[in-house]
Amino acid sequence: MQLRRRTLRAARVSDESHRVTTFELFFDLVFVFAFTQVTGFMAHEHSFPGVLQGMIILGLLWWSWVAFSWLGNQTHVDEGIMRLGLSVVMVAMFIAALAIPEAFDDLEGGLSGPLVLALAYFVVRLMHLALYLYAAVGDKPLQRQVLKLSGAMFSGCALLIVGAVIGGTAQTWFWLAGLVVDIALTYLVSGGDWRLPSAAHWTERHGLVVILALGESIVAIGVGASREPVSVPILLGAVFGIALSVCLWWLHFDVTAIAAEHRFAALRGHERISAAVDAYSYLHLPLVAGIILSAFGVEDVLAHVYDTEDFGLLGSFALFGGAALFLLGSSAFWRRMSGSWKKLRLVGAAVLLLLIPVAAPLAPLAALALASVMTAVLVVAESMLDAEARVSIRE
Repeated sequence: MQLRRRTLRAARVSDESHRVTTFELFFDLVFVFAFTQVTGFMAHEHSFPGVLQGMIILGLLWWSWVAFSWLGNQTHVDEGIMRLGLSVVMVAMFIAALAIPEAFDDLEGGLSGPLVLALAYFVVRLMHLALYLYAAVGDKPLQRQVLKLSGAMFSGCALLIVGAVIGGTAQTWFWLAGLVVDIALTYLVSGGDWRLPSAAHWTERHGLVVILALGESIVAIGVGASREPVSVPILLGAVFGIALSVCLWWLHFDVTAIAAEHRFAALRGHERISAAVDAYSYLHLPLVAGIILSAFGVEDVLAHVYDTEDFGLLGSFALFGGAALFLLGSSAFWRRMSGSWKKLRLVGAAVLLLLIPVAAPLAPLAALALASVMTAVLVVAESMLDAEARVSIRE
């Protein structure tokens, strides 16, 4: 009876030994499906406005995931009321993901796709607010900090719902404004009384979400290849696509993520909170967005793998621009954690951006080969130049 009363009264607060739980991994599977839906949305729209809309949807997904990454570090979300609450969130997020194909172009019949997505997103954010307040029982400063988020959350969600009702071109700008307002206002109140008990849980959780995004890039290869019979061009496209994903993984996880984890674990108090906000909650978004954008580019290649010319500016922008965005985000992440830039990655990002118009008239398979080779060259160059530091960090 005493245990039951404690469970209803307060959630179990985490400590430095807290690690990612199997329930959190299960929870993240909904986002895997949502990432897949975003790539499919951009492939279906196949336009620059469609890419912008896809990135807005991805931003909403990311902001939802980030909110629960903070909650999962504060308390054990796989127990009691927290587990039940996150199960409700999974349902709401899955409903939002189901509506992604109709996010900006509602199909005839049935419910309004944009409104379903906006309302499901609002439920997700409202549940986060309620669960965080429950997790902060007995910690008045933390409860006040959580309540500060409500203004940003309600403002952003209101713009999303209004945009869904209005529809048309205005919806894109209302949704973009809603996302920007939520993210910007949250940042303004992010320097207060947050709690981040476990550095290991925090860095592991963010490493796993990058892995999930890379998993979506693998799925995109399979989706693109499944539209055509197996052939030499399809196999080559798969090889180059996997090589690109491996290079992106290598650039983040071989050294950077490990070294950043060491530095983050040494931080305490406000310094840890500040680094968590800047380097992880905000600067991991370009990493994930770059992966998803390049995944769309790879899927576009494999969907047109037999074309002998003119990959097109859109596909080239997605493929090379996505990889460049990943490199810029990775360099900025390291700058925040260490105080220095990854200069080779900045150079690599600049080269990839310059190659966008160069690759546009090429055959799609040639463009993918070029992107893969360029990222592989960057991996080799960094591995050679930082060989000694790499050994020290990994050991």
